Amino acid sequence: MSKKADFKELLDAGVHFGHLKRKWNPAMAPYIFDEQKGIHVIDLNKTIAHLEQACAALKQIAKSGKKILFVATKKQAKHIVADKVKEINMPYVTERWTGGMLTNFATTRKSIRKMTTIDKMQTDGTWDTLSKRERLFITRQREKLEKNFGSIADMTRQPAAVFIVDVMKENIALKEAVRLGVTTFAMIDTNSNPKLVDFPIPANDDATKSVAIIMEYVTDAIKEGLEERKTAKSKQEADKKAEETKKKEDKAKAEAEKAAKKEASKETKAEDKSEVKAEAETEVKAEAKAEDKSE
Repeated sequence: MSKKADFKELLDAGVHFGHLKRKWNPAMAPYIFDEQKGIHVIDLNKTIAHLEQACAALKQIAKSGKKILFVATKKQAKHIVADKVKEINMPYVTERWTGGMLTNFATTRKSIRKMTTIDKMQTDGTWDTLSKRERLFITRQREKLEKNFGSIADMTRQPAAVFIVDVMKENIALKEAVRLGVTTFAMIDTNSNPKLVDFPIPANDDATKSVAIIMEYVTDAIKEGLEERKTAKSKQEADKKAEETKKKEDKAKAEAEKAAKKEASKETKAEDKSEVKAEAETEVKAEAKAEDKSE
């Protein structure tokens, strides 16, 4: 985690407030610190420990280049989650979880493609050929698709992980993720079952301040993972470029050496020829002198 979770910050945000005692889930017993005026108080030390574990895992997922889907349709959390997740360019659902969004992902992609087709119609001239009534119908259809699927339009495949705010409300999303074996992260209040989630974060999922601070830590960890991936990629590209440059230099050097050897060989041959020629001339002259003397 780039920023270590602070006990006082979590306390001030009201992360420790749970539900009424009569609404509790017994599976949350290990995470409950105390009960005051019929309300359970969450142990913030355990919240910090689980939050750090979750952030470390999310950072690794982001570093590997995989997508994390955020789900928060409740009124208190939807705007906070949407604003935070937009910064890290991850898919999110804050309006309504459509049944089968993960388990029937092919149909979800079909709806997204339909939205893209409508956008294309507005640019290629098809839109002008439609009647006023048809345009109105398609516009309404596009708005509905944008509301439900606009935030996951860039999600071309199933996500590697799902982060949920309030598993009681988003129980269908959780069931779909579990069924597909997708890693699950969630803010778990005292009325929920933490055993259903791979990385539970015991925290108040009803207060806006509580949701905001947990989301801040989570998105910071993902940002760090994305930055590390970017740095590693840049380094890899730089190394590759350096290797290619070295190969080119080595090739040029080898060619230069080959050309030099060829030139040297030519010169040696020329010298050999001139030596043979000189020897032949000397021999001819010697023979001529010998003949003159004999005469």
